[in-house]
Amino acid sequence: MLTIAFPAAAFATNCYILAPSAGEECLIIDPGIGVEDRIADVLAQHRLRPAGVLLTHGHIDHIYSVTPVCAGQMAAYIHGDDRYRLRDPLAGIGRDLLFMLEQQFGRAATWTEPSDVVEIADRQTLTIAGLTFEVLHAPGHTEGSAMFRFPTLPTGIGSEHDLTSTLISGDVLFAGSIGRTDLPGGDHAAMERSLRDVVLPLPDPTLVLTGHGPATTIAQERATNPFLQNL
Repeated sequence: MLTIAFPAAAFATNCYILAPSAGEECLIIDPGIGVEDRIADVLAQHRLRPAGVLLTHGHIDHIYSVTPVCAGQMAAYIHGDDRYRLRDPLAGIGRDLLFMLEQQFGRAATWTEPSDVVEIADRQTLTIAGLTFEVLHAPGHTEGSAMFRFPTLPTGIGSEHDLTSTLISGDVLFAGSIGRTDLPGGDHAAMERSLRDVVLPLPDPTLVLTGHGPATTIAQERATNPFLQNL
């Protein structure tokens, strides 16, 4: 699975582009702030044709560029419990962040909802761009936070790494940490349930591509992540 990752221009939000191989259709996951040009460069370099945009949740740092990236030509996929966040995510952020966006991009931040939004559900299996994956609803960071589990690995990561599948974790699980639960819609008890019932049952040889920061594995987090202890 061709896998390209790069951070957005703000908050170091990881944007991912996945495809079976170069020259084929692709998935774009979490197009955050200021990523349009970088996405266009990656698509041109690898001759990729975008077929859909996956959103792990509805926070502005993960969805800011979804509408221009979709360009009215493909759907944005988000869990139904976070669907409402696509209506006006700017309404839920502070004046300081709005000012930062204006300073960075030279204009006031604006928002237009994607024209085609598909609500996804827990344990749903989807095939987009030739890639099949499972949706894992894991609320806590937001009501509709979701992770995406692929039964394949990025190109170049083979059996010698003792890994068997890939998890796009969004802001549910990080290397050594988890997503915060003190923002509107966050719920610490729900996060603990998600970690216990959704994350911990995953196989150890699962590569985890996180919403912020470096990649990790379920084995590594099970052994060392303090938020997974005693669950």
